[in-house]
Amino acid sequence: MNSTNRTVVVTGIGATTPLGGDSAATWEGLLAGRSGVKPLEGDRYADMPVRIAAPAAVDPGDVLPRPLARKLDRSAQFAVIAAREAWADAGFTAPAGEDGSVAPERLGTVIASGIGGVTTLLDQYDVLKEKGVRRVSPHTVPMLMPNSPSANVGLEVNARAGVHTPVSACASGAEAIGYAVEMIRTGRADVVVAGGTEAAIHPLPVAAFANMMAMSKNNDEPEKASRPYDKARDGFVLGEGAGVVILESAEHAAARGAKVYCEALGQGLSADSHHIAQPEPTGRGIAAALQNLLDTTDLKPSEVVHLNAHATSTPQGDVAEVKALRAVLGEELDHVAISATKSMTGHLLGGAGGIETVATVLALHHRTAPPTINVDDLDEAVDADVVRDTPRPLPEGTIAAINNSFGFGGHNVVLAFRTV
Repeated sequence: MNSTNRTVVVTGIGATTPLGGDSAATWEGLLAGRSGVKPLEGDRYADMPVRIAAPAAVDPGDVLPRPLARKLDRSAQFAVIAAREAWADAGFTAPAGEDGSVAPERLGTVIASGIGGVTTLLDQYDVLKEKGVRRVSPHTVPMLMPNSPSANVGLEVNARAGVHTPVSACASGAEAIGYAVEMIRTGRADVVVAGGTEAAIHPLPVAAFANMMAMSKNNDEPEKASRPYDKARDGFVLGEGAGVVILESAEHAAARGAKVYCEALGQGLSADSHHIAQPEPTGRGIAAALQNLLDTTDLKPSEVVHLNAHATSTPQGDVAEVKALRAVLGEELDHVAISATKSMTGHLLGGAGGIETVATVLALHHRTAPPTINVDDLDEAVDADVVRDTPRPLPEGTIAAINNSFGFGGHNVVLAFRTV
């Protein structure tokens, strides 16, 4: 057990995703097995090899006041919306220091993005070229900064214990949550607003990912394009949105009478040191991250009954993840109900760890594993119990769940949660 052993709990959740504008609508969509993938509209996508994506179900411009929205990149807009929901869900009624529930110096934020304000950068460059220097927005730099979502959420809640932004590609959101757990466990903060956000649906990222052969080109059947574990899988589908959780020390939560969703046990970390974009095919690095989690927490493999897999729908990555799980968990993997929610939301890159943590927390809270859709012909190499098509009840008693997130550069992050 880690020598820093403050218990950390989840007291609030928030999300805005391709399935819904809040966590409740997102959860409903996951249980219904609904796909958020749609055709990309407009002339600028007409000649693209990939013409599908999973846009947010509710546009942030329809939620935020216009004066605020125009100063935020879309990624920060999503983060603010999800954080506001999570903050209220945790029972906070005002920014830190205003209602006595948490001191500003004991509150932090860790909100990650894998790419940052890429749409602001690209759109403002178009403005520069087409309309001239004087038309470039003075808000451009604060909008495009990768730390903008975390900074703006920090301003919203008056966080002074630290405002952080780990960037590790598609593992960013999960790494943010793991970092937040450590902030509380080591005594730096009592409450941390943590999660991930991304807004990269734009012709340049779409073209770049497509030319890497990383994305599905199933343009004719968008809802069937994201198909983790299926033999016909041909790449991920780009999504957008944010997922945020409120993490809190158990003592602080109890003192203010907060509801608790579950315990946040900790994280396991590793790096593949294999390739800048390709997964290590044996799952060696993933296995190391999972073993690191087991070595630094009191989690027992027998407690794990659910896993929200990274499972992006790429031919190599899906199998490598399962190989790693089997290598570490052995026969215990046989009783783990695996959900690949990217089959419905698409892949939110740096936001994936955020919304999938929300899904994992809700799976424990409701004792229900959401389904994986589009698995018509399961790959024989997937030696695991994949929840397909319909939700599955999870056992009674004390149970735990894992959320996996991996990123370009070989970043591996494994998060664990347990019922209380």
